[in-house]
Amino acid sequence: MGDWGFLSGLLDKVQSHSTVIGKIWMSVLFLFRIMVLGAGAESVWGDEQSGFICNTQQPGCENVCYDWTFPISHIRFWVLQIIFVSTPTLIYLGHAVHIIHKENKMREQLLSPGGSRVLKQPKYTDEKGKVKIKGNLLGSYLTQLVFKIIIEAAFIIGQYYLYGFIMVPMFPCSKKPCPFTVECYMSRPTEKTIFIIFMLVVACVSLFLNFVEVFYLICTRVRCGSRPRSHKISSAENPASLSSPRWPVREDVLKQNKMNMELEASQSIGGSLDGAKEEKRLLSGH
Repeated sequence: MGDWGFLSGLLDKVQSHSTVIGKIWMSVLFLFRIMVLGAGAESVWGDEQSGFICNTQQPGCENVCYDWTFPISHIRFWVLQIIFVSTPTLIYLGHAVHIIHKENKMREQLLSPGGSRVLKQPKYTDEKGKVKIKGNLLGSYLTQLVFKIIIEAAFIIGQYYLYGFIMVPMFPCSKKPCPFTVECYMSRPTEKTIFIIFMLVVACVSLFLNFVEVFYLICTRVRCGSRPRSHKISSAENPASLSSPRWPVREDVLKQNKMNMELEASQSIGGSLDGAKEEKRLLSGH
């Protein structure tokens, strides 16, 4: 089936530039698609054309019926599926590596003599080289997720329309040069059906993880963007906040305070009048 080492090495680099859900998707791709496809599925479909037997001796009839029944074999179809699904991730990896390289050069300029005059500051990576998914990088990440969803769904639908999800043991065929409608038989249909269903389930799980990651990134971005910036002002800029009570005040307490204030005011007025009378009397006595 070929060596998956080069593709696995590239996809492994994406692990450090993706979210937690993206790391789970990568693990599913490695363990349940690439490894299962290379270890078990290839041996199951190794004799697919030699085990395809038709009840006729007409030369060329079996080849024509096999090509009509399976326009592309399951193994090659799944290989194409993995390659096409991984391509958007590899494009995002190229974008992330380009940003890391550019910001490393920016840090070198900042550390060089006269680097304080550099206006731009690194905003996508930290000193350890860890990527922060935001801004243009976030747009690139979401774009590759959308393309992966479209490609994954297209391959699932394509598999259904090509040969369904169940391997039937007998295929009727009436293509030329077959002299009449012949019956062709596939070897080990039950075992192949199990692998077809397994690969279908894994593809659906990968599709679901892509959807979850898109909603996770969007919700995280919206929550961070709409986070309230609450700060207390303890100055004359906001006097309403200074005079606002911290707890509800009872109505009877307010009435009692008002009565006390009126009583004190009346007493102070009465006292001032008495003092005026006394002062007038003293002056008249003189």
